Amino acid sequence: MKMSYKKLSLFIFLFSSCLATLLTPSHGDYKHWQTQFSFIRWASSFSSPSSSSNQGEKGYDYIVVGGGTAGCPLAATLSQKYNVLLLERGGVPFTNRNVSFLSNFHLTLADTSNTSPSQYFVSNDGVYNARARVLGGGTSINAGFYTRASARYIKRMGWDAKLVNESYPWVEKQIVHEPLFEPWQRAVHDGLLDAGVSPDNGFTYDHLYGTKVGGTIFDKYGRRHTAAELLASSNPKNIDVLIHAKAQKIIFDMTGKKPRAVGVVFNDENGVRHEAFISRRHGSEVIVTCGAIGSPQLLLLSGIGPKAELEKLNISVVHDNKFVGKDMSDNPMNTIYVPFRKPVKQSLIETVGITKKGVYIEASSGYGQSKDSISCHHGIASAEIGQLSTIPPKQRTHEAIESYKRNKKDIPYEAFHGGFILSKIAYPKSKGELKLVNTNADDNPSVTFNYFSHVQDLKACVNGIRIVEKLVRSKPFLNFTQCDRKTIKKLLNMSVTANVNLIPRHTNDTKSLEQFCRDTVITIWHYHGGCHVGQVVNTNYEVMGVHRLRVIDGSTFDESPGTNPQATVMMMGRYMGVKILRERLARENK
Repeated sequence: MKMSYKKLSLFIFLFSSCLATLLTPSHGDYKHWQTQFSFIRWASSFSSPSSSSNQGEKGYDYIVVGGGTAGCPLAATLSQKYNVLLLERGGVPFTNRNVSFLSNFHLTLADTSNTSPSQYFVSNDGVYNARARVLGGGTSINAGFYTRASARYIKRMGWDAKLVNESYPWVEKQIVHEPLFEPWQRAVHDGLLDAGVSPDNGFTYDHLYGTKVGGTIFDKYGRRHTAAELLASSNPKNIDVLIHAKAQKIIFDMTGKKPRAVGVVFNDENGVRHEAFISRRHGSEVIVTCGAIGSPQLLLLSGIGPKAELEKLNISVVHDNKFVGKDMSDNPMNTIYVPFRKPVKQSLIETVGITKKGVYIEASSGYGQSKDSISCHHGIASAEIGQLSTIPPKQRTHEAIESYKRNKKDIPYEAFHGGFILSKIAYPKSKGELKLVNTNADDNPSVTFNYFSHVQDLKACVNGIRIVEKLVRSKPFLNFTQCDRKTIKKLLNMSVTANVNLIPRHTNDTKSLEQFCRDTVITIWHYHGGCHVGQVVNTNYEVMGVHRLRVIDGSTFDESPGTNPQATVMMMGRYMGVKILRERLARENK
């Protein structure tokens, strides 16, 4: 039977549309990004001046170290009026399909190679974690959920509410979307309301008590849009972005009353050393935006930190500050696995219950890979397998990991049809620290978070697990899972050998729940602190004790903003960029 001309034309149109979608630069198959972002170059293309004395007026107005969640919007904003160099230790997100596709989310975390966009580390608590190593930072490897900080948080930080409310939309208009709101997410949403986490706040970016649907940086096609895309708002004539530029230390002029930052030492992709300098003009600065692990690490490597610790590693002391790397926090999370009787579409976080019990309840579901890939290693931070959560933290040795990987093939495929309910501590009071183990900037420092060392954190965790129990017994949830109450009761009492984590048997036993919290603690990558305001930086994020150096990122937070911090960290980059521009231009126009 011959196809009519109209039908053929329609087919060609639809096929072309689908092909255009598949070939978008966001997917990374083609290098269209090099046209849009012509200012992004490999670090080896950089030409260092012969010495700092030759920098004169030719240096950059700003060197931003770290092209991550805060660094990209900050650099883009500063470039509107001044010359900016942005240094990123990783590559671009545009050419990595594991970064670009929601369905490949877990594979990015599974890649433990030296070129992975995700650099894994193990805290001294025995919990596996990850830090970004790619342009766009955490926005390139996270679960995509976008939600603003509370009005209380903004006020507590001392930020200008008007400028904050201008900076959030600047981000949102470029990369944020409304989620599709998958059936599993709706079941969790309605179950939370049934469990008393009310009111229903609908779709909103705002932080409100109750249950809501938030934004996402994944579009309707499942493509990720990262902070790197905010660089499209740069003045291309005023910005250089170097990828695979691994910052080694900050250069200081020690001849004045206070040390003065003048530049940055970095290695390119071939290991060749380079030096970049800022201009001598008043207002020029080095700004560190390497995140809660990278920023305190770079300060320590540059000689800013506890004198005794620096001297042990033969690092020349620039400024003795005992607070660098101290009071680190991570928001502990515990996951509850819910098996389904039928396959469910993959979803990452789309809805959240903001409770008054000190916890946030979120959810993910499904599995984006083929049956064959179930037997592959998908990373210790892989959500589907509970992140070794059935093994107590102190027992999570490398031998245990290898054993887990060997046994993973025995997990039934149906297990990956299930979903996870996530309970995260909102305001952890437990504190830890970060220390250098050597002077290699590429290596992870030693990090301790001391999960649940404070009794209030344990109390909040117990509250969260009890809310989850109410959620899985709710009518909307039972309707979705097609389970009756007897089946749910059986679920609550199940024990499994696979590394998937079910609700503990005795949810009325506080001591039992506390042990469950300790044994199954994992991370949602919302660690913060190490360069706190009032200890390491002032309220303008200028590093105390030195000139021309700032830190602008989550390392300055003593609380993680909102249910998920990426929105506020991107906003902060834009906010501080505008603030710095306004203040400098006002001085120069006097």
